Formats: sequence, C-alpha cells, structure tokens
Amino acid sequence: MMICDGRRLPLNTAASSGPVSSQQVRRANKFPLHPNTKLLRRPSLPTTMACSPHHQGDVVFEANAIGWAPSGARTALSLRHERDPARLPAAAVRKRDVVVKLSGAAAGASVRVVQLDSAFPIGSCINGTVIQDPAFVDFFTSHMDWAVFENELKWYWTEAERGQLNYADADRLLDFCDRAGKPVRGHCIFWAVDGEVQQWVKDIGRDDPDQLMAAVRDRLGGLLGRYAGRFPHYDVNNEMLHGRFFRDRLGDGVPALMFREAARLDPAAALFVNDYNVECGGDPAATPERYVDLVRALQRGGARVGGVGMQGHVTHPVGEVICDALDTVYAATGLPVWFTEVDVCEPDDALRADDLEVVLREAFAHPAVQGVVLWGFMQGHMWRQDAALVNADGTVNDAGQRLIDLRSEWMSDARGRLDADGQFRFRGFHGT
Repeated sequence: MMICDGRRLPLNTAASSGPVSSQQVRRANKFPLHPNTKLLRRPSLPTTMACSPHHQGDVVFEANAIGWAPSGARTALSLRHERDPARLPAAAVRKRDVVVKLSGAAAGASVRVVQLDSAFPIGSCINGTVIQDPAFVDFFTSHMDWAVFENELKWYWTEAERGQLNYADADRLLDFCDRAGKPVRGHCIFWAVDGEVQQWVKDIGRDDPDQLMAAVRDRLGGLLGRYAGRFPHYDVNNEMLHGRFFRDRLGDGVPALMFREAARLDPAAALFVNDYNVECGGDPAATPERYVDLVRALQRGGARVGGVGMQGHVTHPVGEVICDALDTVYAATGLPVWFTEVDVCEPDDALRADDLEVVLREAFAHPAVQGVVLWGFMQGHMWRQDAALVNADGTVNDAGQRLIDLRSEWMSDARGRLDADGQFRFRGFHGT
C-alpha cells in the first residue's frame, strides 16, 4: 500500500470471525478434517448445494446455494459463468480492516491509499524463445509476478544424454527472471510419466535398478546443489497420479525418498506434488480423494510436502467443480494450493475471457490458494491452442484484458478523510 507520503504498508493478515457448526457442510466424507481446518456455514437456499470459501485464519469452506432455477433449466454456459458474489466471497479471504494514522494531520484532511503489490501472485511459464519477443516480455514484466520454465529445468532437458549436463538454458532464464524481479517455480525435478522419461534413464531402469537409483540421487544432488536457494518451489515428481515410472522400478517408497533428499539439499524450498485434471472432474485417475491419498502416503514416508499443485489445463471450467476439489484437498491436508499451469481453451475470445475469469475468481476466493501460474499467454508460444491472452501481433485480446481488469479489481485504491483522531479506516486487499 502507498499513502500520500509514499510509505509502504504491509497488508497480509486475514480478518477473522467465529466458527459455527459444520454438520451440514457437504464434504467428501472419506477424509477427516485436517486439524488446522475450521468450517463456517450459513443457512442455505432450497436448491443445489456447492462449497464456498470463507476465511478465519486457516478456515476452508462453507456451504451455500449457487442460485435457484425453478424450472431446473440452468444451462451449461450459465453454470460455467456463475457470478453469484455470495458464493465467491473473496473479500472475506483476501481483505482485512486497516487503520492509517497520520500524526500531525488535521481532521478532515484528504487521504488516498494506493496498493502497489498484491499478496496473490499471478505468473506464467517462459522459455528461451519467448524472452526474445519484445511483446511477450512487455506483457510478462507488466502483468506477471512469478515465472516457471516450460522445459529448461526438466531432467530430459538438462541431461538428455547420460553425463552430458546442460544447465546453460536454465541459467539464462533464471538470470532473466532475476533481472525482472520474478521468483521462479522449479519445474520439475522428476517426471513420473513413462513417455516423459529420456531413453537412457529407461534403459538403466530396465537393466539395473541400482544404476537408476544412483542416477536419481545424482539428479537430486546436481540440480538442488547447483540452485539451492534460487527456486522457492519445486515440483518433485511430476504427475504421480498418472505415472509410476520410478515406483515401478524402485518401489513405492521412492517418491518419499525424493522429497526427503530434496528437503535436505534445499531446506528453504517448498516441495510440491503437481498433477492435472484434479480440478476438472471426470478423470478417475485424478480425483481429489486420490490426490489426498497420494499426499498422505508421501507424508507417512517422511516427505515434507509443502504444497499441492493443480495444473489447471481446462476447457469449459465449472466453478463449483473447482471449488469442491479445492475444498476436498485443503480440508484433508491443510496444505497451500497453487494453480501451476493454467490455460483455458476456447476458440472465441470473449468466451475464453469468461472461462478464464471462472478459474481466477475461484482461485482468488478460496483460502487454500496462494497463487496462479499460467502455462503461457501469447499466441504462437503456447502448448495448447485457443488459449492465448495476447495475440501473435502483440495486441491484448479479450481474455488478456479480463486478466488485467481482474488484477485491477483486486488492488485497493481507498480515498477518504481523516477523522477527529487523525485516522482513516478502510478495508483493503492483502499486499503492499
């Protein structure tokens, strides 16, 4: 926050309210609540129920109606683009009451408090090509807070052939982010899916498990030893809900070993699980309940799991489905969640903007979510088509403008006058 004399004011503490009974909250009953979790509940309307977040320290969710359609004829589009503010009470999660006291100022003096930085980061993946595009760099430096490398830190990139290490590409990207002042997620140390494992690793995994284990340890030591303290997050063994390469060859305990060794080598880094479709529904391999089982298995093996990554590669997102997945994972684990690879596919720019807003508002309104990283934003430089926020010529499309507008909406610009005690009170978004 900045007040008239240019001082910066941290704004990071959440408001609180008292917990009430949780008996009627809709929940995946398989999991008991994490001990840090409290539930809030309001009276519901006689209609479909959906989980909705409210905040009280480590609070998770409440039950509330998504709206009433007497004919039951809610269309898929209206459900996707639900705008019920009561179901998305972001102010309860992302705002707090603030009192600014200006010594020596007269009562009635005009005051303006302008927020400069948000405590809710949004970022993007980058690669060695896009950072050479001035239009990409301009949008990235203006509107993104974090970065993640699309490929350059992955094992198949840094050691495509055994013993031939290539960290030059990652170093260049890290230098770029350092100059831009953008923290970087470390993606990824290992990848559990067979098709994403380089051939030499497959060969030794087939012929000699001891050599594979040695290679795993060398990878951990080489990567984390080189970059200790440089990456605040690491995705340790990517997509374990969809792949078992290392477990099938080295046993079910190897993912926990990866986490333990990573924690030893870089104690400051938050170590994440990361997977896709958990937030979408419809993938039996990636239900929220299976994700919770995975986290708990890692923890039983001594893993220090620091966060849960939901990738967010979505088409036609439904807010209530996203919210329910967040509720299930957070209620059972108490771990922070990041959306780590968001792209929203829709050929129509206006609908894509609406779909992107669904994802971002659900993330912003949920107390579990600490940040969102897009899997790119510029046409011609994205893994999935029809997901761009910026066109190939550098113009910002409807989806990109929607992101800019939401970021502006979630920044405080409070105006008023000092009271008789020389104070100005307002409710502001967390940040500085």
